[in-house]
Amino acid sequence: MADKAEVERIVREFIAEKGLFLVGIKISASNRITVLADTMDGIKIDECVALHRYVEKNLDRDREDYELQVSSPGLDMPFAVIQQYNKNEGRLVEVTGTDGNKLTGLLKNVTAGGFEIETEIKEKGKVKVIREVSFNYDQVKSTRALYTIK
Repeated sequence: MADKAEVERIVREFIAEKGLFLVGIKISASNRITVLADTMDGIKIDECVALHRYVEKNLDRDREDYELQVSSPGLDMPFAVIQQYNKNEGRLVEVTGTDGNKLTGLLKNVTAGGFEIETEIKEKGKVKVIREVSFNYDQVKSTRALYTIK
């Protein structure tokens, strides 16, 4: 099986000055390597192709056979790195807390320690009040961007 640390080193070497950020690397039991990368403006296909070629050029196929896939994280995937929070600041998100409660609202004030969402909360059963709810990252099970089609 491919060495995840080696793949990560190769990817980080490539993205160091390209404006990309690493979202994740997965290596399956069948040696399928999946590299997820993005940019603040959304990764383009040619950037994925260049990263794919760089990784493939720097891994030794003679030593080990593998399948390589490089892509952006899907729209429905939960955030995995702080850069995804930064990228989606000001957008509608759904946050699932470690307690299982879900809140939907606008993502705001992203920092290294956490973030806030501006959400409507029903008080006394009827009145909707807009509140800012703060989260530390360790209080979050998952956060996903919500997209609407207009």
